[in-house]
Amino acid sequence: MKAWSKPIFSLSRSGHLVTIVVVGLAYGVTIWGYLGELNRGETPAFTTNELIIGILLGIVYVALIMAGPDRFRPVLGRVTIPLYFLLLTGLVIIIFLLLAISSGIWLVAMPLVAVATTDLNDPWRWLVYLVVLAAFTISFFITSGSWEVAFAAGLTFAPAVVFVIIFMRLTQAAEEAQSKAERLALELEDANHQLAAYAIQAEELATTQERNRLAREIHDSLGHYLTVVNVQIKAALAVMDKDPTKAKTALEKAGQLTNEGLAAVRQSVSSLRDSPLGSRSLPEAIGALVAQSQSTGIVTELSVVGDHPPLDPRVELTLYRTAQEGLTNVRRHARASRVDLILNYRDHEQVMLQVRDNGPGLAASEVQPGFGLLGLAERARQLGGRSETESAPGLGFCLTVTIPDPPVEQGGVELASPGKDNNR
Repeated sequence: MKAWSKPIFSLSRSGHLVTIVVVGLAYGVTIWGYLGELNRGETPAFTTNELIIGILLGIVYVALIMAGPDRFRPVLGRVTIPLYFLLLTGLVIIIFLLLAISSGIWLVAMPLVAVATTDLNDPWRWLVYLVVLAAFTISFFITSGSWEVAFAAGLTFAPAVVFVIIFMRLTQAAEEAQSKAERLALELEDANHQLAAYAIQAEELATTQERNRLAREIHDSLGHYLTVVNVQIKAALAVMDKDPTKAKTALEKAGQLTNEGLAAVRQSVSSLRDSPLGSRSLPEAIGALVAQSQSTGIVTELSVVGDHPPLDPRVELTLYRTAQEGLTNVRRHARASRVDLILNYRDHEQVMLQVRDNGPGLAASEVQPGFGLLGLAERARQLGGRSETESAPGLGFCLTVTIPDPPVEQGGVELASPGKDNNR
C-alpha cells in the first residue's frame, strides 16, 4: 500500500470547499457557454443529454473526492488506492470527452491533480498527470479533428497543471511544518512538565538525604559522647563511697567528654561537612577513640595493617564513624572486656575496618541492627562499599566495613594512582 499512497494531508480531507468551488466554476462556465450558443441560434458542441450526463458525472466525481479513499478501505482493502484513482481519472476522461470543447471544463481536472500530488508517491502521481494531460489533448482532437488545435489546447492546459502541483506542494510543506511545530510544542510542554516534576523529586530527595545525613551526624557524634559520659557517671556513682578519688577522676573525665561533645555539636552546627578528624590521620583519629574506650575499663587495641596513604575524605569519615559506632555499641550492649580494631590497608583497591569484641554474642535471629548500624550501611553503600555484621553465641560480635579506595581529591583535582580507574 505504501507504494501507492503516503500519509500526508490530502485535498479530500482539507479542501472540500475548494473542490466544490473549482468544479462548480468549471460547470458554470460550461453551462453559460452552452446557453449562450443556444441564444445565438448556434448548435452547441455537445447535446443537452451529454451536458446532463457530464453534470451527473461531475457530482459523482466531487462526492468521491470529498469522501476520500479511506471510506472504501474496509470494503476494497489493499486495492482501495489504485481503484480510487483509476475511478477518478476515468471520470475526468469521460467528462473531457463529453464536454472538452467548453472553455472552462478543464478546471474539473484540477482537484484530481491536487489529490494525486498529496496522496500519491512517484511514479504514480506523474502517471496521473500524464493521463489527464493526454485525455484533455485527445478529447480536443476528437472534437476538432486537428492535432494542431489539440496540441495548442494541451499546451494551454499544461501550465495550469504545473501551477496546481507547485501550489499543492507548497501548501503541503506548510501544513507539515505547522504540524511539526505543533507536535514539538506539545513535546516541549510535556518535557517542561516532566522537568518540573523531576525538579520537585530532586528537591525532595535532596531534603531526605540531608535529613538522613543530619540524623547520622547527631547519632554518631553526640550519641557517642553521651554514651561515654553516661559510663563515666555510672562508674563514679559506683565507687563514690569506697573511692572518692577514683569517682572524682571519672566525673572529671565525664566533664571533659561533655566539653568535647559540646565542641563537636558546635562544629556540626557551624559546618556539618567538616570532618571530625581535623588535621589528624585516620589511624590517629581512631586511636583517640581507642583511648576513650580504654578509659572506660574495656581493653581496646588498634592494629593497622599495611601502609596508610591519604584516603578520600568521605571514606575516612565513614571509617571513623564505623569505629565510633562500633565502640559505642560495645559499651552499650556487648558486655565485653576486650575489643579489637583492625584497620586494613593491605588491599590497594579497598580499605577495611573491623571492630570485634569478646562479648557473649548473639544468635543470628537476635541481631536487630539499630539506627547507627543502618546509618553505617547507608554511608558504605553511597561510597560503593558494604557493611557486614557477624555474631554467634559465645563468639562475640564483629562489625566489618569495606570501602573501595577512590582517588584522593586535592585542591579540586582528583589524583589517581597509575593504572587505577578515575571513575571508580
